[in-house]
Amino acid sequence: MDYSPDAKIVRDAPEPPFEQLAGILRARIGRGDWKPRRPLPSETRLGEEYELSRPTVRRSIAALVADGVLFVVPQRGTYVAGEATEGEHQGD
Repeated sequence: MDYSPDAKIVRDAPEPPFEQLAGILRARIGRGDWKPRRPLPSETRLGEEYELSRPTVRRSIAALVADGVLFVVPQRGTYVAGEATEGEHQGD
C-alpha cells in the first residue's frame, strides 16, 4: 500500500501500525525529508511523533533495513541508504 508522507497512523486500519509507519517513512524519504547517508530521527523521537511504542518503531525500521531503504550503524543511529549526491560529502 502506498502512503502519503503526511499520513497519520490509523489504529483500526487493516495494516498493522509498524507497516503504516514503514510506508510513511518510505514516502518521507522519497519526498526528500531525509537525504541519502543522513540520519533519521531517533526511535524515541519517531515514537513520540507518531504516538507509537519504541518496539513498533524498531519493527518499522527493521522492515526498511531489510528492504535496503535504511541501514543501522551501531551506537550511531539509523541512516538513509544510497549514495551521497554530487556536492554532498559523507563528512558534512
